[in-house]
Amino acid sequence: MLRSIRVETSSATILLTEAPETKVKDRQTGEIAKDAVSCEALKTIGVVYIEDGESSLIKVAIPESGVGEGLALGAPVSLPGLVARPWEGTFNGQQRHGIASRAAAVMAAAFPMAIGA
Repeated sequence: MLRSIRVETSSATILLTEAPETKVKDRQTGEIAKDAVSCEALKTIGVVYIEDGESSLIKVAIPESGVGEGLALGAPVSLPGLVARPWEGTFNGQQRHGIASRAAAVMAAAFPMAIGA
């Protein structure tokens, strides 16, 4: 089993770039991805994660009940319980690998205060 790594987000700015949409497990059958423990349907969002002058676009999976109110594209969000987990597998005969991101929730947040304000 691959280990999940907690992501410390307190010094990062996270902006919503893609609205929550249902995560599909199998595109051919249309099967919806579900949490392995709770069996709750999963949603995915796109965010830009900005920290120390660097930015990354990432997709994050969230349980459907964790999608907060008042989310707006381009606005800051918080991702409590954010973890990153390495994955690997074979797809169409090709070995692939990457990092999956998962959070307990996505909630509207405030922009950080400007330095010297």
